[in-house]
Amino acid sequence: QVQLVESGGGLVQAGGSLRVSCAASGSLFSSRAMGWFRQALGKEREFVAGLSWTGGTAWYADSVKGRFTISRDNAKNTVYLQMNSLKPEDTAVYYCGAATYGYISIWPESIIDYWGKGTLVTVSS
Repeated sequence: QVQLVESGGGLVQAGGSLRVSCAASGSLFSSRAMGWFRQALGKEREFVAGLSWTGGTAWYADSVKGRFTISRDNAKNTVYLQMNSLKPEDTAVYYCGAATYGYISIWPESIIDYWGKGTLVTVSS
């Protein structure tokens, strides 16, 4: 069982930066790939970024490449998403998810075993 709690969301101006965190409790965090997804109002949840269990391989949605960076600290059971050059279209509830496996190259929601409750990021223009 893995429990996930996101934090760090808030209001930021376009062009600004924000870092959201996801703290995990329970076993096997360090053996799972971790992902960030987001859901904007009226839209379906979408993949944002994923990271292998070692932190050695990352995947990003095209919309955030070059602006967002995912990282993890297995000693602290925490995964981060650093968001730079934020745009109003990045406004969404951001969710972290713990995947079934340690290394995943394709990130449909079906590979996520555990979800956090989300943290709201609002980017003003």
